[in-house]
Amino acid sequence: MSSLRRSITALCLAVAVAAPLAARAGVGPIEAVKIATEAYIYGYPLVTFDTARKQQTNVAVPDAEHAPMGQMIRMRSYPAVDNHCCAAPNADTLYTEAWLDVSKEPWVFSIPDMGNRYYIMPILDGWSEVIFAAGSGTTGSKPQAYAITGPGWKATLPAGVKQVKSPTGMVWILGRIYSNGTPDDYKAVHALQDQYSIVPLSAWGKPYSPPAAAVDPAFDMKTAVRKQVNALDIDAYFTRLAELMKTSPPTAQDAPMVANMAKIGLVPGKDYDSSKLGVIDREVLKVVPKLALLEMGVHLKRQKTTNGWLFFTTGVGNFGTDYLTRGMANLLGPGWNRAQDAVYPLSLKDAHGDEYDGSKYKYVVRFEKGKLPPANVFWSLTLYDENYFFVPNAINRYDLAQRDKLITNPDGSVDMYMQAESPGKDKEANWLPAPKGKFVLVMRIYQPRKSAPSILDGTWKPPPVRKTQ
Repeated sequence: MSSLRRSITALCLAVAVAAPLAARAGVGPIEAVKIATEAYIYGYPLVTFDTARKQQTNVAVPDAEHAPMGQMIRMRSYPAVDNHCCAAPNADTLYTEAWLDVSKEPWVFSIPDMGNRYYIMPILDGWSEVIFAAGSGTTGSKPQAYAITGPGWKATLPAGVKQVKSPTGMVWILGRIYSNGTPDDYKAVHALQDQYSIVPLSAWGKPYSPPAAAVDPAFDMKTAVRKQVNALDIDAYFTRLAELMKTSPPTAQDAPMVANMAKIGLVPGKDYDSSKLGVIDREVLKVVPKLALLEMGVHLKRQKTTNGWLFFTTGVGNFGTDYLTRGMANLLGPGWNRAQDAVYPLSLKDAHGDEYDGSKYKYVVRFEKGKLPPANVFWSLTLYDENYFFVPNAINRYDLAQRDKLITNPDGSVDMYMQAESPGKDKEANWLPAPKGKFVLVMRIYQPRKSAPSILDGTWKPPPVRKTQ
């Protein structure tokens, strides 16, 4: 019996004698809580995306990290250390994004001539599925235009505009353009960013000025997206999920889940009305968020690791009906690329199986000669705090990357140090400052090699991270 089933059983047996849960639907307490928990996990990406969307678009005019719906977000530098919108940001690329509502009309996304600059422009639906990925390694570097169409849209597109079909009204273009972080390179990327555009299809080829944006002054623009979502009680969560499914409906493959959700009154296209449930029903369902978050966390801990690193070479970005892995991925941070575009090894524990703690230990990871991460474009190693955000530090360094001038040992190997204090001037170039507390590590391998050595076929593996004291 799984930890989720044991928790559900213990809870429901305590209240089962009080009243039949959801009797009107013919389900008992254990089944109802199980269905609600699975529905919570199923809807987690959609609710997370919507919260991220609100936090990034709840402004009147674009700024360095926000833009109204239907306008480009052009981040002019790596994400700020205090930017807690989306977990696990990178310090390798300049994010170039847009949030769209294509439920009423398609939007046309235009990409300029990118020359020899690496970029990847994944287009994600509301369920966190990558529905298309333009990029230097996929569609090339010449100018391109894509009409992103919503559910059921049928018409003729202008010549030269390719269709990208979205099954949901909510769409996130989560683009990344490589930059080495120098002022001159930032300037070059900015010039490219300024040439990206997004307009409604009705304005394609015409002068267009975005309408005035509505701003909700009551919306929380400070608290991290994950914390906001996880803090929702079950009524608020299901109410929002039901509202979102009106324009971002489940797909045909979700039919079994849709049938089960209907048993607890959660029906796509209709409002969620908890008053249809009895008093005992609502009391029991209050525990569902904790159960669902626990189940996603347990699923993460159960994943197979290699030398202490967890990574996926299939499935992510296109999760299908693996709702638990999809929920877990969005719990870590929304906006995953497909594995063929980028692999993200994650390390929560060192080689001895202990959680990282900069208040107690110093750590090192050694890459033997010729065995740095095998990326066709670039690799990096980023250190985050336990909530997957950058760690403030005196040297403003958040990752070590292919662009850095790393110190090489006499035998050709490279050591990287993760610790709170400097390892010494002679080693500081290879130092990732750690907090005096818990932290995690994320490696990025953009456009991983397909031939050996490759992380995709297992002929290359991330090395273990060891304590040095």
